[in-house]
Amino acid sequence: MRLLPSLVALLAVSSVARADLPSPRLDRITPLGAAAGSALEVEVAGGDIDGATRLVFDHPGVTATHVKDRKFKVAVAADVPPGTYDARVVGKYGVSNPRLFAVSKGLTEVADTPPKDASAAQVVPVNCAVNGSSKQGREDVFRFVAKKGQRVVVECFAQRLDSQLDANLTLTDAEGRQLASNGDYAGKDPLVEFVAPKDGDYLVQLNDLSFRGGHPYRLVITDQPHVENVFPRAVQAGKKAELTVFGRNLGSGAKPSPWVVTDVPLDALTESVSVPADVLKRGGYRFAEHPTGHSVLPTAATATLTGFQHRGVPLLVVDTPVSLEQEPNDDPLKPQKIELPAVVAGRFDKERDADWYEFEAPESGAYSFDVYCERIAGRADPYLVVLDEKDARVGELDDTGIRSNAFDALIRDVSGSVTLAAKKKYRVLVQDRYRRGGARYQYLLSVRKPVPDFFPAAIHHQNPGPGGTTVRKGGSVPLDVYVHNTGGFNGQVTITAEGLPKGLSVAPAIINNDTKGVVILTADKDAPEFIGPIKLIATAKCGDEVITREVRPYTRVWNSTDLNSSRPTRELVVAVADEQAPFALTPGAEKIEVEAGKKAEVVVKCERLWPDFKGAVTLLPLATPNPIKLGSASIAEGKTEATVTLDVQANARPGEYTVVVVGQGQVPVAKDGKDGKPGPKANTLVPLPARPVTVVVLPAPKK
Repeated sequence: MRLLPSLVALLAVSSVARADLPSPRLDRITPLGAAAGSALEVEVAGGDIDGATRLVFDHPGVTATHVKDRKFKVAVAADVPPGTYDARVVGKYGVSNPRLFAVSKGLTEVADTPPKDASAAQVVPVNCAVNGSSKQGREDVFRFVAKKGQRVVVECFAQRLDSQLDANLTLTDAEGRQLASNGDYAGKDPLVEFVAPKDGDYLVQLNDLSFRGGHPYRLVITDQPHVENVFPRAVQAGKKAELTVFGRNLGSGAKPSPWVVTDVPLDALTESVSVPADVLKRGGYRFAEHPTGHSVLPTAATATLTGFQHRGVPLLVVDTPVSLEQEPNDDPLKPQKIELPAVVAGRFDKERDADWYEFEAPESGAYSFDVYCERIAGRADPYLVVLDEKDARVGELDDTGIRSNAFDALIRDVSGSVTLAAKKKYRVLVQDRYRRGGARYQYLLSVRKPVPDFFPAAIHHQNPGPGGTTVRKGGSVPLDVYVHNTGGFNGQVTITAEGLPKGLSVAPAIINNDTKGVVILTADKDAPEFIGPIKLIATAKCGDEVITREVRPYTRVWNSTDLNSSRPTRELVVAVADEQAPFALTPGAEKIEVEAGKKAEVVVKCERLWPDFKGAVTLLPLATPNPIKLGSASIAEGKTEATVTLDVQANARPGEYTVVVVGQGQVPVAKDGKDGKPGPKANTLVPLPARPVTVVVLPAPKK
């Protein structure tokens, strides 16, 4: 029942976020990529971006010059590494959400230009990237020449580049005989490959699953090296690791492997890799390719992955040695023996594969179990069962993660704890929920005594759709922060900011024994305009140790009525707009002390910064920790303050908590028309947060 007030408040705030002040929303950028060392014209589409004259990227080597409304010339420096980069539109109303833009090397860039004869195919070379858009009710067809024995990979990038295209690919020979077809290979993006049986022409047909038009894609046709995955998928910090790279066309140093994908064996190549020094220390995840193809919707699966990418493949970094699964271990009476703490790199080798492990618990108590699969771009849906010496189930673990508002990190991986007895033997079963197997079904099993830790993530406070983070002068905006607590951690996490520009401040936010909080960004009345990245840092004490973690930035990709979709970004980009906020809310006290079981009153003051805004402001809870209830209030028309009541529950744990009130009022807002001139003003329900209040909960006096 204690969740009900928070839920009501959440629904109230969510219901007004649809109005709000104008905010740029970037829906599409076309084309979706370019070659390093080239320049091309791109077009953007979205909402509230009329008059926007800037397009910014998260790499200094990718720059844009405004050409005319919604069109920019993008230049990619020759030294920009291949990968994906975030593009954001900046205009009068601030900064938009990001959209992905791919940079390639060694590929010929080709524009999708259908022949006049609709039945003909566009001729393209091997080793090209075709930038196109789906056609309503019909297919795009491309013809290329291949030589006998040439291994060609055809791959569509759409979901992985923030496009809503759900593509299908079909490969035929010149006579129309189908050689391969695919719909979902990396998320919704398809891949087909073949070894040419003879010299000649081959055709690729691409269409949206529902034959919708207007969705951009980037189609790569290549015989260059193509990495499928690597093994093992975990490396020990401070050590050099030997990895086997599996893929296609890996070169003269590669050898044939026993693994087959799409009916063609993969090549295998051994490489060594060094672990970035700061990954474990700050708890980050480094990537060159945005991890967007992990499932059929973009996901925040990597929110709890500490690691980096090698050849575009995610690797987990651990502080213990990594062992390998040893087949056969599919007989429950002949399990593979492991010693704790253990990190095992495994694979569901074949359909119906069941991997069994056995260990002895060195001491009684809780043990942490993790199976990494979706987090490392594996294709399985794992589950885990723990049995004791009498074959009794003592634990069963399945899906994990947080799904709330714009943030979606609910994934298919296993994470949890099971209580075990000292000196007793236990067996662990790890299996795919649907009994699938093969080269792509890798996983990592981690079993150890709990190590308290936490994984914080931040995302724009915008519901229901994608959005950027823009602060108007004199005003404040919230960022939602989510914390995955692991290893039994339930402590107090403090969020602070680094790299702030002049005039922008971020009050420390405290999340105490909870998974959600809010960070408030505030701009001074005279703050200069700004667009750029800032960093949020989270700190907490675990015993005598202070843990510091990067707050990982995320963005909402699309709004869906049944599922959220979100993905990571490299930077948390904010803008300070030149426009003033309509009003500003400030608590009378930034810090108060309250005994558990008692109430307290907080005065909230309102400064009306727009002369024509004189209406009432309704005060509602925005960020309310579980043990604190916050009442509503109203600042009457023409008035400057009101009082809200805090009710601290009797069972509240002593410590500090951050509480935030949001005010909403009917504000006369005028949007610019297409001619750039302000249109008529219309009352718009605008929510703006107050600066936060730190509530220090004191223990109730002993009776």
